[in-house]
Amino acid sequence: MTVSTHSNEMPAEQSWQNRWANMKVTLAPYGFLSPAIILFLIFNIFPLLFAAFMSFHLWKPSEGLGAMTFVGWENYYYAITDELIYKSLYNTIFMGVLSGVTMHLIAIPVAYILATYIKRFRNLFTGAFFMPFVTSTVAVALVFTNMYGENFGLFNSLLATFHEMPVIGSLLFFWVDPENPIRWLIDVAFIKPSIAGMQVWKFFGFQVVIYVSGYLTISSEIIEAAEVDGCTGFGKFWHIALPSIRPFIFFCITLNLIGALNMFEEPFVMLGKTGGTDSAGLTISMYMYLVGWVWEDFGTASAMSWFLFAFIGVVTGIYFLLFGKKGLGDS
Repeated sequence: MTVSTHSNEMPAEQSWQNRWANMKVTLAPYGFLSPAIILFLIFNIFPLLFAAFMSFHLWKPSEGLGAMTFVGWENYYYAITDELIYKSLYNTIFMGVLSGVTMHLIAIPVAYILATYIKRFRNLFTGAFFMPFVTSTVAVALVFTNMYGENFGLFNSLLATFHEMPVIGSLLFFWVDPENPIRWLIDVAFIKPSIAGMQVWKFFGFQVVIYVSGYLTISSEIIEAAEVDGCTGFGKFWHIALPSIRPFIFFCITLNLIGALNMFEEPFVMLGKTGGTDSAGLTISMYMYLVGWVWEDFGTASAMSWFLFAFIGVVTGIYFLLFGKKGLGDS
């Protein structure tokens, strides 16, 4: 009887050990992922949920959590009726379109030249173009602020030098007045183009890297067949290379669209928190910062952030519907 009882208990103990071993194998990946999951929940999901909660309350953080007052949809009503939010949105779109269009019009042909004609030093030039992208945005903005200086800035000095040249000055730079230099970051007419120019310089290299990669994916057989058919020079670029990199163009424009609508550091450093003269450089992200951190109205700032989130989603969705299939190379 004793031997029989012992023989009956052994399979049950082994079965429990097998289940525990299988459970450890199943849960082990989640254990390794748990630090990343916990950080994601704390620093990504929780802020989103808390921002949604704050958007229905009136709250000054300096007064503590107990000072929250429920106001319902009042913050959202203010966000969609505030004139300054639409002005900041217009500034953001204007600078984003101006810098984005200029950037792509330069990057696409430059990348084609690097991929096609400068094969020996391609990596060197591509790396040089990419350097501004990995440089601190604050550092670049400070440098450009000095370059845009009214009296001692590099750009005004170059314009004055060109103006004094005998032939070039009278033909191309006759409009320059050295006695009244351009106030790049003060005059309303020049503020947005100045910010856009800085963005072109910083992010142009990223586009070049992407487009060079796209050109290098084109099969040499297609190019050779085009050459046999008499397609050379600009024809190869326009009829072969450009259509072949449509997915890369779609990808870059998508990133440019989202990044432009989140523009903050460049105008904030170069113009200050109010966006310069007449708020000509105030972006919607800067306005949310102004409402939340300067005026301490976190509820309205949270409602504005959800307004921006919805706007980005709608614009991106429309862009995908209009150009998604063609941009991704689908028929």
